[in-house]
Order: sequence, then C-alpha cells, then structure tokens
Amino acid sequence: MTSVVFVAPFFAETTLRFVQATADLPGVRLGLVSQDPDSKLPPVLRAKLAAHYQVDDALDAGKLVSAVQHLGTRIGPATRILGTLEELQVPLAEVRQYLRVDGLSVEAAKNFRDKSRMKTVLAAAGLPCARHRLVATTQEAWDFVQAVGYPIVVKPPAGAGSRNTFRINGAEQLHDVLAMSKFSAEKPALFEEFIVGQEQSFDSVLIHGHPVWCSINHYYPGPLEVLENPWIQWAVLLPREADAPEYEDIRRVAYRSLEVLGMKTGLTHMEWFRRKDGTVAVSEVAARPPGAQFTTLISYAHDFDLYRGWAHLMVYDEFPAPERKYAAGAAYLRGQGEGKVIAVHGLDKVRQELGDLVVEAKLPKPGQSPTGTYEGEGYVILRHPETKVVQDGLKKLITTIRVELG
Repeated sequence: MTSVVFVAPFFAETTLRFVQATADLPGVRLGLVSQDPDSKLPPVLRAKLAAHYQVDDALDAGKLVSAVQHLGTRIGPATRILGTLEELQVPLAEVRQYLRVDGLSVEAAKNFRDKSRMKTVLAAAGLPCARHRLVATTQEAWDFVQAVGYPIVVKPPAGAGSRNTFRINGAEQLHDVLAMSKFSAEKPALFEEFIVGQEQSFDSVLIHGHPVWCSINHYYPGPLEVLENPWIQWAVLLPREADAPEYEDIRRVAYRSLEVLGMKTGLTHMEWFRRKDGTVAVSEVAARPPGAQFTTLISYAHDFDLYRGWAHLMVYDEFPAPERKYAAGAAYLRGQGEGKVIAVHGLDKVRQELGDLVVEAKLPKPGQSPTGTYEGEGYVILRHPETKVVQDGLKKLITTIRVELG
C-alpha cells in the first residue's frame, strides 16, 4: 500500500473531485488535511479516507508538517504529499523538503508562484515574456511606465486566476491607482507590459522532465477583458486539432519554459499570447491543474477522466496520454445588472438549437447570488467531433442566454 497525504483547505466541489480520484486509486491509503471538519465531506468520500487531520491554517508549512507526521502514525510515512490549489504549492514543497518526500522542489515552487521571479527566470533563459518590474514606490511605477509605455497590467506577484489584476491605460488612471494603493518593499505590486494579441492557454503533463501530453485552449475574449467587464459572457474552446503544426512554436517555448522553471513531474497550466505578428509570448504558468472547468473540458475532449489521470500521475509517475477525440468548449454565464438572479433568458432557444451538443450544464437559478468571479453564475459545456461546430455553438450560447439580476 502507498501512503498519500492530500491537503485540501476547504471542501470546494472541484477540489473534492481530485480528492475522490486519489482515494479511488488502487493500493492507496489516503490521509486528508483540511481546515474544514470531516463532517462536511460527502459520506461516500469520508468512508474512503484512511485518516483525516484538521488544522486551523492549511497554508502554514509548520502546521502541515505536524499534520503529515500525525497522519503518518495512522497510515504510515507519506510517499506523496499533494494539493491542487495555487496558494498551496510553496508550503507543500517546504513540507516535502523537510520530510524528504519526492515532489516539486521549493525553488521550483517559488519560480511558479512568484510571477515576477518567474518572468525573470524566463527572460534570463531568452524566452519570450512581458517586460516587468516589482514596484514598491511611486517613482518606480512612473519609471516603468516611461520605459514601457501604456497600457500596462498591474497584479499581485503571487496572484492566481487573474484575481486582482487590472489594466492601466493612461497617466490619470495610474495617478488614481497610486493614490489608492500603498505599495512598499514588503508589499510590492507587479507591473507588466500589456501584450496585444490573442490569449490562449497550454496545459501539459511532464514526467521526470519529459513532456508526454499537452492541450491547447482558446479564450473568447481574454481573461483580463472579462475581469474588466463583469457583464461579459465568455467562452473557452478546446480545438480538436491540438497537435496542429500551427502550435509547434508554443509547444517548443512552453516545454523550454517548464524546464527552466524546474518542473519535473506534474500537470501545469500556462497562459500565453499569440501576438499580431504571429510570435508567441508566455504570460504566466501555474504548477497545478487548471481551474474554471478546464479539467472537466479536457476530460470530455478526450473521453478520459483527467481528475483520475492527475492523481495517477502524481502518485505513480505515470500518465497514459489520451487521444483528443473531440472539440469541447464551455460558455460561462454571467449576470447583468445588480442584485440576485431573477431570470435566465434564451434557454428554450439554445436547447432547441444546441441540445445534442450539450454534455454538461450548471444553470443559474432564480434567487442565486452572483459569484463575483470570472466563472460567473453558471456554465454550459459542448462537445462535437468538429471544432467549428463547437465554436459556433459557444457563440450562440453567449449571445443568446442572458442572466438577469435584480
């Protein structure tokens, strides 16, 4: 039996799918560390755990060390210590280093987590990425703008999922940001060149540093525009032709980027741009599975359970690379107006026109409060062997369905 510890601070639905996949692996004794009590777990999953340990701060490496050691008295010494959240990757690496458990190193975890450090590493290796600077003073902000020009992007150095990220288009807007923000050496902001181009993502699996599988995903529109306009409904498309020659340049850049950042074995999620001149540039990379239903989308596109595939990869260093059998896509439904959901318009029309393409849906319900995130109040997932059919269907979804708030 293999003893594995999974750290899941809170029992979010997606997180529990990864926990369930790990618990279902043959020959695994699973210990779970969380801030939530185990009474919040679904009974079926709780019954599959070999042990549970509750902590008051699951991002504290010292407390995680104690938790893993305690679980070790019940399930045996852990051979893998896992977690899927972006914020967990450095603490988990520190725990693994202290307990001498294989996995992503501390230095590599910091390369992925600190976006300024990440871009410094990439630029030093000659890889294309946005010009950037950690800004701790007003003067540093103005110096960066003078060197780069507008627009620029401002984000936290350790952000995740485009949270707290925004674009500054001119001096007046920068004045406002600097007046409201208190940047310091202890709490700097990451200023970046704004890259103009089509934003896409690149998910990939490496084993012992060797790439074994990848997925290309297109955004309509890009995440930053979605964040700046809460009313925009957006879509992500996974074209069936993920191995097309047109993606050879990003495959080459992506794998070299993962090498210099220190990825050995894992599933990673990269944001990148196709500039107007056709060249590519890396935006940022995360050493974790993708969010926003991407893991589910990839599963549908390959007729393959990527949740289980990730668990098998992380525990056994094996990944049976699946064939891309379909194009798939998700439309994210976001409320317009203020208040709670009072109606969802256009459902009958899209059911009539797209019913055969829909493989999963989570529709907004009257009385539901807005999530306040880019994932919105619901989603619809489509699948078909032809990419254009899915692309046209996504356009129909985001232009026909309207979530009314009031």
